[in-house]
Amino acid sequence: MTTSTAGLDEFLQARPRLFRIACRIVGNPQEAEELVQEVWLRWQRADRSAVVDPGAFLATTICRLAINLVQSARRRHETSVGPWLSEESAVGGVDPQTHAEQQEAFDDAVRLLLERLSPAERATYVLREGFEYPYRQIAETLRIGAPNARQLVKRARDRLASDRCRPVTPAAHSRLRHALASASRAGELDGLEQLLTADLAQPVG
Repeated sequence: MTTSTAGLDEFLQARPRLFRIACRIVGNPQEAEELVQEVWLRWQRADRSAVVDPGAFLATTICRLAINLVQSARRRHETSVGPWLSEESAVGGVDPQTHAEQQEAFDDAVRLLLERLSPAERATYVLREGFEYPYRQIAETLRIGAPNARQLVKRARDRLASDRCRPVTPAAHSRLRHALASASRAGELDGLEQLLTADLAQPVG
C-alpha cells in the first residue's frame, strides 16, 4: 500500500464525524474542511501501528486543532472559545441531528480538558477562556496568585496542543460536563467554581 492510501479506510470512515466536530467548534464549514485535510496529513505521518482506536485518535486530533484555531490571534477578536464549552450554544428550535452534533462536540471538548490538563490548568483555563474571568477574579476564586493564574492559562494552552493523555473516568466526565452546561445555559457559575476548586485538592496523577 502506498503512503497516499495508507490508513485511508479508517480516515474515510471517521471523516463525516471529524467534519461535524470541527464545524461545531470553529463555526465555519470552510475552516472545518481545512482542519479535516490537516488531520488527514497528520494521520498519514502518524505511527498507525501504535494507534489502538483510530476513530478516537482522529477525533482527538481534530478537537485539538480546532481549539488551537479558535484560540489563535487571527480568530481571537472574532469569536470566543465559550461556544465549544457550551452544550446549548445554538438558540432553541435546532433539529435533532444538529443537537446531537452539538452534544458530540461538547462531549469531546470536555474529554479533552480532562485528558490534557491538570486540575489547576483546567480550572484557570475554563474560567479565563470559557467564561472570560479577569485574572484577578480567577486568583481570588482559586486562592492563587494572579501571576500564577496567568502562567497556568498559558501552560494549559500549550498542553492542549500536545499529545498528553490522562485517563478519564465516566464520573469525572459527567461532573465537569454537567457543571459546564449549567454554567453556560443558566449562568450557574457557583457550582462550576466549587467543582474546579475541589479538583485542585485532588492528586494530579
